[in-house]
Amino acid sequence: MTLFSRLFGYLRDVVIAVTFGASGGTDAFFVAFRIPNLFRRMFAEGAFSQAFVPVFSATREAEGEAAARALADRAAGALGLVLMAITAIGILAAPLLIRLFAPGFEPGTPRHELAVEMLRIVFPYLLFISLTALAAGILNSHDRFAVPAFTPVLLNLSLIGAALWLAPRMAEPVTALAWGVLVAGLAQLALQLPALARIGMLPRPRLDLAHAGVRRIGRLMLPALFGSSVTQLNILVNTLIASFLVTGSISWLYYSDRFVELPLALFGVAIGTVILPRLSRQHSRAEGAGFATTLDWALRLTWLLAIPATVGLVVLARPILVTLIQYGAFDAHDARMAGYSLAAYALGIPGFMLVKVLAPGFYARQDTRTPVRIGIVAVAVNVLLDLAIVLPWYLGGWIAPHAGLALATALAAWTNAGLLQHRLRAQGVFRPQATTLGLMIRGLAAALAMGALLWWLAPPPGDWPAMHAPLRAAWLGGLIVAGAGAYALALLLLGVRPRHLRAL
Repeated sequence: MTLFSRLFGYLRDVVIAVTFGASGGTDAFFVAFRIPNLFRRMFAEGAFSQAFVPVFSATREAEGEAAARALADRAAGALGLVLMAITAIGILAAPLLIRLFAPGFEPGTPRHELAVEMLRIVFPYLLFISLTALAAGILNSHDRFAVPAFTPVLLNLSLIGAALWLAPRMAEPVTALAWGVLVAGLAQLALQLPALARIGMLPRPRLDLAHAGVRRIGRLMLPALFGSSVTQLNILVNTLIASFLVTGSISWLYYSDRFVELPLALFGVAIGTVILPRLSRQHSRAEGAGFATTLDWALRLTWLLAIPATVGLVVLARPILVTLIQYGAFDAHDARMAGYSLAAYALGIPGFMLVKVLAPGFYARQDTRTPVRIGIVAVAVNVLLDLAIVLPWYLGGWIAPHAGLALATALAAWTNAGLLQHRLRAQGVFRPQATTLGLMIRGLAAALAMGALLWWLAPPPGDWPAMHAPLRAAWLGGLIVAGAGAYALALLLLGVRPRHLRAL
């Protein structure tokens, strides 16, 4: 279902790129959408889910379904109240938020005014999508993963419809995307309700802030608000700095980030989502050995999926962009610029994915403070690297300073993942099996062999724009198949077998 959702996400980005290109209007939309999206990651998939699922799972284990249902009712009431207040403040403070998150957008300029207008339209999306995350947490805790994983398809379909049908009817066409986001929030929430009703867990919101479970969730959420959003904060820092760069920089970063998000969501987020309820149950039952085994399995699987994704995106960054989105308003210059940042972002894929599977090792034990402390270090590393890489790059007249922002975020992700893994080992709750390190080394060797083959087979980057679209697609598809086959064969030759990744 996650793969299905991401394929529609690609179609969405193609439609937006072809229709609007990389312009001041798309820069304004991506800034406006990123602000509630940051809060969504904090309140929805981030802090709330990571606090709610362990408490909800523990309540089900210890007190039964009725107590869990009562907790869901009160969590819905408390979350709804908080989010309505935040939404109202966000709409009123839209000009201030745009100045804060995109200071390069000068007040009074068309780009600034457009961003303010669209932020006011999209901000209520935060309320709907966060309640959707509550529903997803309940469903995931009952081992129902399909509906929550499918739900993002509705956002993609809504934005595609807005770009193709609504935009030509608007005085400012790009504002249609903002209305598409708002409609999608309502649709995503509505899709969850029948699934909740089928398992007898449809929440009836009640405001009871004194409820012990709600208070526990609140205490866990406060530190997790930061820790769960480190990657998004780093990307937001990039957006802030990119607002001072040439027009199009924010859009180039957005499109390259979207291609990195494909393996991250398909594998990293999906694996992290599946193991969190399991780890929570194992912790509640004091199954320490099982807890460590679950993390070790997730680490092995994530690494062997992340490494080839990294190498493939680095080697084929520009061919991917030329083949998939260099049409209409998105021209060859945009593809070249986005290619630089895609290759830089891709270097961080293993770090991004490992954070998604290691952080549940803390959240399942209701420890949200440790990831926060580590997250602060990661954000500091990102900012320092931005200054160390981007400013000299930009002042020296280099062609793609925005790619330095992407590289800084990739290195910060490795820092975050490394510190999380070190802390889990120091706490004695996770120690990789003796064969795991060897498996990771063999995976790296196989991915490098795959990359060498792709580099040898692929036409020079400058030849791709001259090809007709079907020929581009045929070349890219053939390279992907050849790369996947070479990686699998190299793993087999190096002694990796399916039993090494057997599900628990």
